[in-house]
Amino acid sequence: MFRYDNKIVVVTGCGSIAAGIGNGRAMAMAFARQGAKVIGTDRNLEAANQTLEMVHQEGGLMEVVGLDSLDDMSVLAFFEDVLAREERIDVLVNNVGQSEPGGPYDMALETWRGQFALNIDTAFMAIKHVLPSMRARKNGAIINVSSVAGMRYIGKPQVGYAAAKAALVQMTKTTAIIEAPHNIRLNCVVPGLMHTPLVQVLAQKYAGGDTEAFVAKRNNQVPMGRMGDAWDVAHAAIYLGSDEASYVTGTELVVDGGITATTP
Repeated sequence: MFRYDNKIVVVTGCGSIAAGIGNGRAMAMAFARQGAKVIGTDRNLEAANQTLEMVHQEGGLMEVVGLDSLDDMSVLAFFEDVLAREERIDVLVNNVGQSEPGGPYDMALETWRGQFALNIDTAFMAIKHVLPSMRARKNGAIINVSSVAGMRYIGKPQVGYAAAKAALVQMTKTTAIIEAPHNIRLNCVVPGLMHTPLVQVLAQKYAGGDTEAFVAKRNNQVPMGRMGDAWDVAHAAIYLGSDEASYVTGTELVVDGGITATTP
């Protein structure tokens, strides 16, 4: 089950913000382990190449491209190139995103707009440019990585990120209905509090750099008593993109250890 032999999977944001395995890296590795040829993008080509090396060490198939996912013409050129060489894209995973702190009182308008650009515009552009080929084949799966921050307030003042991730969920639902007659499925993975290399960066932004206290607080927020990790996100994506999920569209797979079930 959940095999991807002879399938082409695009994973955006396939690098990792620091040493270790973040969501994009884990998803790229997991799809490759299941037999896919993975084509990864990242604006940090060095980070993408580190993912590439890990996949190749395991005997998987992958290539990477340095890509600014905020540049529409570059995104279009990327998809045109992939389709010219591979003739199809079976699965698209939109993983580009970033959180910045603040509420309307103290967040600059530029930061607010930047949060929407990173967390939803990037997904919109990728979806827009992959849909023609998926429609032509009447087949395809698109997975957008949202966040429980788009569903609940989880203790961090990040209004731009939360609003953009909520918008991403609704864009996914709406597009799923529009594309259902073309046999194209769209779903969201919704991670909760995950222990990835990003935690150190978040601790700087939200806890004054006290990583130990920040990790302890996040663990204590989760009913299971611990954060998840990038592999939990990757395994959810593997299911949503698979043939076994062929009747699943327009929904969210929440991966959060129960946190949203315990908050109003």
